[in-house]
Amino acid sequence: MIDAEQPFNGQTYRIGAVARLTGIPPDTLRVWERRYAVVEPIRSEAGTRLYSAQDVGRLTLIKRLVDNGDAISHIAALNLAQLQERSRGLDLIPAADADRPPCRVAVLGPTLPTLLTRDEAYVATLGEGVELAGAFEDEHRFHAAIADLRVDLLVLERPTLQLDRIAQITDLFTASGATRGLVVYGFAARAAVERLESQRIVTKRAPVDVAELARWCAALHGSEKTPTPEAILDGVDLGSPIPRRLYDSATLARIATGSPTVRCECPHHLVQLVSSLVAFEQYSRECENRNTDDAALHAFLHAATARARATMEAALARVVEAEGIDI
Repeated sequence: MIDAEQPFNGQTYRIGAVARLTGIPPDTLRVWERRYAVVEPIRSEAGTRLYSAQDVGRLTLIKRLVDNGDAISHIAALNLAQLQERSRGLDLIPAADADRPPCRVAVLGPTLPTLLTRDEAYVATLGEGVELAGAFEDEHRFHAAIADLRVDLLVLERPTLQLDRIAQITDLFTASGATRGLVVYGFAARAAVERLESQRIVTKRAPVDVAELARWCAALHGSEKTPTPEAILDGVDLGSPIPRRLYDSATLARIATGSPTVRCECPHHLVQLVSSLVAFEQYSRECENRNTDDAALHAFLHAATARARATMEAALARVVEAEGIDI
């Protein structure tokens, strides 16, 4: 496996291009900069605001969070990692469906049940599509009541996550009969988080406020729906580094001419797909540099193509390993 090209991160964008990429009107962006210092664009010699790709990525996340109910004053000071963590799952939120029953949620843990049940206003914050079926601080009460609650989603709160407690956690989800699970944790071993997520149990580091929990409930309940094209493309972040190529052209050629152990031509077809994506990735990057009027659009196409290429390279790597192709 060969490391091929360095990512290109030198492009800057004027405020009009940033507005088209993020959906934030220029006037709103100026207000956010002045009042909340959401980004600090550089100035050209003529005094024009110039934004980096990292600024665009940050603003894209902020816009998505604001559109989903967060106050700009609350999230403006968050760093990029915090914004990315808070926005996890937003693409899964389904469109409203009047015929769809509400998501019935049970919560087990030391603090979330108290937060959710201390007054009606907090329960109402969960929204019409989410119904709190039960909130338990005591595990014995949970086991005694859970069979009759018909739960869709179990939210399990744990101060810590360790590998030796995974079996207990999965037993709780099995007992609940929930189709989906969310674990909110304070501190965790990476291996424990990976083990849970491999079992399709979503993990989220605390703290989680009620509005955020409501979004996760709606997202997990509707995640079996096919995401809209808009939701898929919203995940393309211009502020993230362009994924590095996993295979150079010579390595792709060796894979394509290898001898698979099965009759299908999957390695060959995957190489063709990756090669085509590499070519269009290069083309869109060149357009981004040469055409200043459409730089924003071509920057988006470059990032989206690189994301698709990295996905197909990962699929190709799995095939190469499974087929025992010598590269």
